[in-house]
Amino acid sequence: MKVLNFGSLNLDYVYQVESILIPGETQASKDRKTFCGGKGLNQSIALAKAGIPVYHAGMIGEEGDILLETCRDNGVNTEFIRKIQGPSGHTVIQVDKDGQNCILLFGGANRSITREFVDQVLENFEKEDIILLQNEISELDYVIDRAYEKGMTIILNPSPYDKGLEKCDLSKVSLFLVNEIEGYQITGEKEPDKILSRIKEIYPDARVVLTLGGDGSVFQDHTGIYSQGIYKVKAVDTTAAGDTFTGYFISSLIDGLPVEEGLKLAAKASAIAVSRPGATASIPMKEEVLNTIL
Repeated sequence: MKVLNFGSLNLDYVYQVESILIPGETQASKDRKTFCGGKGLNQSIALAKAGIPVYHAGMIGEEGDILLETCRDNGVNTEFIRKIQGPSGHTVIQVDKDGQNCILLFGGANRSITREFVDQVLENFEKEDIILLQNEISELDYVIDRAYEKGMTIILNPSPYDKGLEKCDLSKVSLFLVNEIEGYQITGEKEPDKILSRIKEIYPDARVVLTLGGDGSVFQDHTGIYSQGIYKVKAVDTTAAGDTFTGYFISSLIDGLPVEEGLKLAAKASAIAVSRPGATASIPMKEEVLNTIL
């Protein structure tokens, strides 16, 4: 069984601010740093640091060599990453004094994925291989359809949620990883139990992880519902928290851990990640997660 993450690769320009800007406001930034990120890249590195061999497929722009190097340095297979003319995907991120953030995303090379490229990549994967997806690349609906035809297990983090997802046949997804906002956008429900109930009605064969911020996370499958609280730490930067959780939880499923242990592992890894700056740089190695007492 192989694991493919077909996803974004971004350069993150992170600005430290006193408070998140409001419309019309001008504010001096205390600092600016550049990190490698993107939901796709973050989740690939989380998987790799959790001990799972992972292939990343995607596109970078002319200034994207550092993204390629970051993948390689963290043990992610880059065989299916292509470099094209033009800019890489990037974000402008504000991080306030409490570690909360807001993110402006520019798709760049991530939006240059073609059906031909999808076919070229998926030729190398087979039935029961795992494909992890997010909504930061073009042709997502085609990727889902082709992966499903091949019998791959499809895992989707539908973020950022937009109208493009309406073209996707989400009944083909085996596991959803969503937060409360995405849960509402999919179901029209705001209460966690109602979100889970509605997803079960719409997609009865799918498993779902619903993350609830300070209230932890919930997993639902045909056997029942499992809950996990958070580990309380001082937040420095929450940018890659969800992606760290995603990578570590998927790794627990691949490793055959009970759901309760998987949720605990993912929550702990996420807590470590928010306690330090950056996206990929903040994601802990599995040994650190196992040996850290919180």
